[in-house]
Amino acid sequence: MPDEPSNDVTQLLVRWRAGDQSALNDLLPLVYTELRRLAHAYLRKERPGHTLQSAALVHEAYLRLEKRGEVRFENRSHFLAICAQLMRQILVDYARTRATAKRDGGFKLTLDDIVVPAKSRDVNLVALDDALNELGRLDPQQGKIVEMRFFGGLSIEETAQVLGISPATVKRDWATARVWLHQEMNKSDHP
Repeated sequence: MPDEPSNDVTQLLVRWRAGDQSALNDLLPLVYTELRRLAHAYLRKERPGHTLQSAALVHEAYLRLEKRGEVRFENRSHFLAICAQLMRQILVDYARTRATAKRDGGFKLTLDDIVVPAKSRDVNLVALDDALNELGRLDPQQGKIVEMRFFGGLSIEETAQVLGISPATVKRDWATARVWLHQEMNKSDHP
């Protein structure tokens, strides 16, 4: 995104944080295309015939964001990272609901950025969520980095900016988290 719309986004986030509820409505058109692209990328990795559409995923994330009320966003990247986290929660909730209706869960997500064996690129989203929750308990920073990089699509530099750490720390923690998740996902595949 060019600097001017990014500045507009930041100004709207400041207004929203100050209590201007209309700022969130003004913000959505500025980031809607990017949120749809993000949602589409998530859903493209899902099973064929998935009933959620990218627009529905964006709208559900928006509704959850409205319900959260007071959230402190630092900038556009931070806002997108939170939206990505909300989309992840929506997809996990959907997968959990589906898993109760269908014993094997049937809900898969391809992890292109996380090191997994070539023959096993599809991972159960519920198992991934469980592993990420455990990682977040063990190392909250690594958990946030995975959410921002994998689910939020943020770059190393954007993630560093949002978390207030160096890009080198993000790279190191990202590599460590990917290895840890690989091991955890292998455990869930082979009980």
